[in-house]
Amino acid sequence: VKLVESGGRLVQPGGSLRLSCTASGLTFSSWTMRWFRQAPGKERELVAGINGAGDTTNYADSVKGRFTISRDNAENTVYLQMNSLEPEDTAVYYCNALRFGVERWGQGTQVTVSS
Repeated sequence: VKLVESGGRLVQPGGSLRLSCTASGLTFSSWTMRWFRQAPGKERELVAGINGAGDTTNYADSVKGRFTISRDNAENTVYLQMNSLEPEDTAVYYCNALRFGVERWGQGTQVTVSS
């Protein structure tokens, strides 16, 4: 199983980014997909999750109304659309696949929100 994130970069406060995570080596639609983030000196935290069918999502309170998780099972890809970015959103963002307690992680992509 391999998860590859992309889309992280430096963005100004108030800006937008879309992160992508493409999976291989698994039956993608059978896995819950999640985005986590880890800021310097802080624990890794769950940002958003989406079930295999793509019809159920959940979000951390800190990103509700600003971030949207979605998936394209035909492309084996999960997305995180991030709007109204704040400096507090600066972190390494990780893609996570979860199925029956088994987890797989991507290598992470850096998002920096700064003027």
